[in-house]
Amino acid sequence: MFKILGLIGVCACVFGGYVLHGGHLGVLWQPTEVLIIVGAAVMAFIVANSTHTLKQTFVDLAAIFKKDKYGKAEYLELLGMLYMVFKTARTKGWLALEQHVEDPFNSDLFKKFPGFMADHHAVTFLCDYLRLISLGAEKPHEIEALMDQEIDTQQEERDHTSHAVQTMADGMPALGIVAAVLGVIHTMGSISEPPEVLGKLIGAALVGTFLGVLLSYGFIAPIAGAIKIRNDAELKYYICMKTSILAFLQGAAPQVAIEFGRKILNHESQPTFLEVEEATQNISI
Repeated sequence: MFKILGLIGVCACVFGGYVLHGGHLGVLWQPTEVLIIVGAAVMAFIVANSTHTLKQTFVDLAAIFKKDKYGKAEYLELLGMLYMVFKTARTKGWLALEQHVEDPFNSDLFKKFPGFMADHHAVTFLCDYLRLISLGAEKPHEIEALMDQEIDTQQEERDHTSHAVQTMADGMPALGIVAAVLGVIHTMGSISEPPEVLGKLIGAALVGTFLGVLLSYGFIAPIAGAIKIRNDAELKYYICMKTSILAFLQGAAPQVAIEFGRKILNHESQPTFLEVEEATQNISI
């Protein structure tokens, strides 16, 4: 909601200030300039990126206007689920988790946490490492190195969209100059026209530079930043699992292990220690 208001505010401030300064909005309506700048930018975007990135761009654009994927409630559920996993492993051994890990979507343990179960990638991430540990790979530094590599790969994949959109934003001012130069060329071809005609042609050419800069810094670049911030925030979900698992492997008690995971969360989505303790007290193996 705030992002939509922000984009509306950009338009209101720019065009409102222009009108208050005595400008006429009709002069800014130059469809051919928009075609040159936006059309060329979109076509270049298509050329520069893979089909997967193009599809993911639409997904990420829609996502930034929605509620955050992971909030306090989702992290409380995650920490509660990790507590239950660690408690089971501590009291019954890692082999007791095998049936849950091999078929997580039919597991009585995981079914208690529907929010987590709805996230297929998170379920796969957790179960893959629990399977490795149950098979004997219990050295924390080895698990940590593998987790870091997987999370880095996820980060790189997630950054493709924001990087592509940011590159598009970086090119907008240059395409605005292209539109302006074409407008000047058209003006020079009409040099014999009276001053009032030439003035309109020159004004139309300058609109190209204006639109290129406005679209870049007022719209496209902020959207690229919002995509990156959201994607980085979503990776905290995986980092929370990683931190908790490593703490447990190093000998921490289940309650202490999930506290390690809680502490690395962003403050706006971080549940308090008491909230986590209350949530785990209501969980039974």
